[in-house]
Amino acid sequence: MAELPVAPVDRIIREAGANRVSGEAAKALADLLEDVGTEVSTQAMRLARHAGRKTVTADDVRLASRQL
Repeated sequence: MAELPVAPVDRIIREAGANRVSGEAAKALADLLEDVGTEVSTQAMRLARHAGRKTVTADDVRLASRQL
């Protein structure tokens, strides 16, 4: 179950050009975003550890997102 609020996800879909968005569509995207976010976060944490750091940086997140 997604922990991301549906309203901001609905807004993202509308900003992409949709006139109407079903609640089911917003929830499906929220679930997907959460899954991808978890994968990116896990990889970013590995990159930080490999660099000998405990702190995950924005650069770690950017690099991790390219590796998907």
